[in-house]
Amino acid sequence: MPGRKLIILLGPTAVGKTDYSIDLAEKYASPIISCDSRQLYRQMSIGTAVPSRQQLERVKHYFIQDHDIRDVYTAGMYELEAVALIEKLFDDGHETLVMSGGSGFYIDAVCNGLDDFPPADPELRARLTERWRTEGVEALRLELKILDPESYRTIDIANGQRVVRALEVCLMTGRPFSSFKTNSVKKRSFTIEKIGLTRPREELYARIDRRAEQMLQDGLVEEVRSLLPYRNLPALQTVGYKEIFSYLDGETSLEEALSLIQRNTRRYAKRQMTWWARDPEIKWMEM
Repeated sequence: MPGRKLIILLGPTAVGKTDYSIDLAEKYASPIISCDSRQLYRQMSIGTAVPSRQQLERVKHYFIQDHDIRDVYTAGMYELEAVALIEKLFDDGHETLVMSGGSGFYIDAVCNGLDDFPPADPELRARLTERWRTEGVEALRLELKILDPESYRTIDIANGQRVVRALEVCLMTGRPFSSFKTNSVKKRSFTIEKIGLTRPREELYARIDRRAEQMLQDGLVEEVRSLLPYRNLPALQTVGYKEIFSYLDGETSLEEALSLIQRNTRRYAKRQMTWWARDPEIKWMEM
């Protein structure tokens, strides 16, 4: 529909999306629709770098800390809820809306839609997640390679959550995960403009390192300690949480945990950029 535009602000972790998205939202008198698969959990605050109270007061945010860590939440659910919200906001009179986040799969869900995969099996997923934690992702990857060679070749097999989900569907349905994919793009009633933020690598890595240090100062260890009963949930198989769990288990020192968080966050940022490199529609802007 003419006049309806969704601006999606994306980029690697710590690049500066939060500040830029708030400025952009104020320019267009738009709320911010968060597209971050971890910031939507209210128990995960420090380790996911949610916007500050002052930032949340400046601009209305959606999908920030509005789900419980125990809720089963998927990219498919996000697609349905986010698109419905976007349509409502346009119907309410907005002409331009701002979406911001670093979860490539969630952004793709909004832009292109997802195939109709079967719903999650929480018990099976919990067992696979526990195997991921104790055996490592390589064991699950090898099993997926046997059950679904096509998915093994095409999904991001460095992403443990993606491997768990693919394996879950294979085991639950007896069909390859890849057999559910039609790659059909859903039509939206609004135009989409994707803006990618980037920084020189050394500068981005320095920002990542500083942010990790700040998280520890802000109380990350205590936040993770409070989540120990839920440590096997998929949402907590996340950089910043896994490393502190290891520290609380006595497997590493706090200094080593910090170093691992910094290293693994840099690797995550690199994977994010690799994911978006395949999308020619993104207009990149160096901060």
